[in-house]
Amino acid sequence: MAAGQAAQAGAEVLLLEKMSRPARKLRITGKGRCNLTNTEPVPQFIEHFGDGRFLRQCLARFSCPDLLDFFETLGVPTVTERGGRVFPASGQAQDVVDALVRWVAQAGVTLLTGVPASQLNVEAGRVTGVATPKGRSRKPRVYRGDAAIVATGGASYPATGSTGDGYRLAQAVGHTVVPIRPALVPLETRGDVAGRLQGLSLRNVRVSVLVDGETRQSLFGEMLFTHFGVSGPVVLSMSRTMVDALRLGQEVALSIDLKPALDERKLDARLLRDLAASGKRQYQTLLKGLLPRKLIPVCIEQTGVSATKVASQITAADRGRLRDWLKQFRLDVTGHRSFKEAIVTAGGVATREVDPRTMASRLVEGLYFAGEVLDVDADTGGYNLQAAFSTGWLAGRAAAAYVKGLGAGS
Repeated sequence: MAAGQAAQAGAEVLLLEKMSRPARKLRITGKGRCNLTNTEPVPQFIEHFGDGRFLRQCLARFSCPDLLDFFETLGVPTVTERGGRVFPASGQAQDVVDALVRWVAQAGVTLLTGVPASQLNVEAGRVTGVATPKGRSRKPRVYRGDAAIVATGGASYPATGSTGDGYRLAQAVGHTVVPIRPALVPLETRGDVAGRLQGLSLRNVRVSVLVDGETRQSLFGEMLFTHFGVSGPVVLSMSRTMVDALRLGQEVALSIDLKPALDERKLDARLLRDLAASGKRQYQTLLKGLLPRKLIPVCIEQTGVSATKVASQITAADRGRLRDWLKQFRLDVTGHRSFKEAIVTAGGVATREVDPRTMASRLVEGLYFAGEVLDVDADTGGYNLQAAFSTGWLAGRAAAAYVKGLGAGS
């Protein structure tokens, strides 16, 4: 996006691509479907970034409707699904990649693949070019230029080429990098409960994050059990809170409300009705009307009620333990997965050192940043890709205007 916009604005643009093919990470986003953006209005959209003030300027210039129009002109129609999530109508991320690659070529961008950037050359506080490292079949080289846009992504999914290069480039010229850590990442839990429930997806549950015993965050939606712990939309969206708490050595747990539509009084009344109607049916049979099959053995174990105890013998204390468990099924969080499994990277180039009106460095003239390399990240749902496209759009246009102002034209 940055390269194409700069070229269309009249600049001579060279796009250095580290990998053998461009946009490898884009190909796998949204499970290969590419969740391009979200239709939420900008004020609500920004809230998904926590303090999203830094993005106000670029989203005011290039937001969701603009992005959808942009892809429409490239021959990529889109569809909007549940929660305002927008995908290419074909359901294929490859169509998005192909359209962008064609577009930059038509805009006049020179694309070099298999060529990483190793250094930003700066003289007297101004960008003068970009250096590339020595490779097996190439010599190190310096590409001279009056502006450079760092759009290297973060450190998540390193196999796609995102190995944190942009952070090193920025630090080398004096920028502060907020410590990076995995975000939108699956969590690891204590014991074997998650492993026993592997593959089970819970929908319409409320999941709360407890940090040192206090509720820090809560979301309603879907979660998934894995062999190592938990994942799924609500877990991923709250993972940054848990990752940061774990880094501080705090105790972290998840409390799952399996019956969020019922408060404790109403749930207790329902249990009383079920027990009265069950007569001689066993506890394990009663639970079939309350829980997914895989979850029943865990419930029996953790509530301490015998599986074969008949309904008429279940005491008020037994009922109370079941009620409490249904409202507060708890898992202790012990860790998180690595950058290899994180959808995005939290942390990055400090936004206080970047002009939100242009994405220009406040420290080095002619240097711009776009995308995940910045300390900007959000929930799942298309927000992160829109931020990448919007910052890229703004950086490309601003860099071209800067170069024009110099009268260099390149």
